[in-house]
Amino acid sequence: MSFGKMNTMIDLITTQPIKDAEGFANKGDTTIASVRAYKEDRHGNESWKNRAIFTKASALFRFRAIPGIAVKTNMIIVCDTGRYNIVSAEDVKNRGMYTEVLCERMETSG
Repeated sequence: MSFGKMNTMIDLITTQPIKDAEGFANKGDTTIASVRAYKEDRHGNESWKNRAIFTKASALFRFRAIPGIAVKTNMIIVCDTGRYNIVSAEDVKNRGMYTEVLCERMETSG
């Protein structure tokens, strides 16, 4: 993956309950990392046809592996086009260089 194709800035975040001054728990976002990534939206080409088992996935993000951080399905990706729930995360070709993440877009209410 060339550096020129990774032109989307993303934040890898996790949501954890945070207690406020009165003791009520609210969801809070904790940023794990901010990196450049390649983003591909779902469309009808051959590679998306092969990912048919991930019917919920609407976007693919590919970025360089972050040392010491394991990307999990309970994390969220935030970029300029919205928030995405992680459906699947895997190491590209098991080399430890790139991480490929399939995500579904979160619909905002309100």
